Amino acid sequence: VLLALLAVASGGKLLVVPTDGSHWLSMREVLGILSQKGHEIVVVAPEVTLYIKPSKDFTMKMYPVPFTQQEMDEDFQGFMKDLFEGGSFLTRVIRLYQRSKKTSALFLATCTHLLHNEELLRYLEDSRFDALLTDPILPCGQILAEHLSIPSVYFLQQIPCALEYQATQCPNPPSYVPRVFTDHTDRMTFLQRVRNLLYDIPNLFLCDAVFQPYAQLASEFLGRAVTVPGLLRQASIWLMKIDFVLHYPKPLMPNMVLVSGVNCAHEKLSQ
Repeated sequence: VLLALLAVASGGKLLVVPTDGSHWLSMREVLGILSQKGHEIVVVAPEVTLYIKPSKDFTMKMYPVPFTQQEMDEDFQGFMKDLFEGGSFLTRVIRLYQRSKKTSALFLATCTHLLHNEELLRYLEDSRFDALLTDPILPCGQILAEHLSIPSVYFLQQIPCALEYQATQCPNPPSYVPRVFTDHTDRMTFLQRVRNLLYDIPNLFLCDAVFQPYAQLASEFLGRAVTVPGLLRQASIWLMKIDFVLHYPKPLMPNMVLVSGVNCAHEKLSQ
């Protein structure tokens, strides 16, 4: 009986499709812990990255992409500059829209080359993974999970245009959930609530520019019509890097689990 239970206690095979940048830095901490617990981890990443590098904690599978390291570095530096630069609300929206289109094209090319890498896909299909871990800020990982027919686990803080609410059908009331760029708190006057509602309108255009190409790519790759919210809806668990100390309280669905603190793994915080 004890020998039969060993199979239950053994680690699983985890496929990881990360998003580069700060998204990877916190995910890397989680993979280190999972490796110590005996899980077999395979990370799929492009040959050109900012921070995703090989490690003793996982097996790295890389694939070629149609851009250079210099092009990626310049794009990310431009994105950070545009993101934090001041200006009026309209100026920031236009600037972010233009930058999002450029950066999204780079990430879309990365996803396209992953999904059309036949040799890598054959390896992933033959490996028989138990689950896929990804940051759904870009849906490439979920497209791959659908192709491999394996459950997916999301590790994220938030998704542009609040797609996590649409995908999980989670309430997101503008009456007290502050929108980006408003600087509102969760205690708003009536006029601030109206303003909070109006700030959602530009998201319709930003989402279309960033995510519609993924819907088209996924439909072609999977051989059926899909939408990005429909893809994201397939996740088993949403591990949210938020808490109600640094973020305002807001509604959550049963499969949205708060795991705040992983960003501070090596920091000794003051009281």
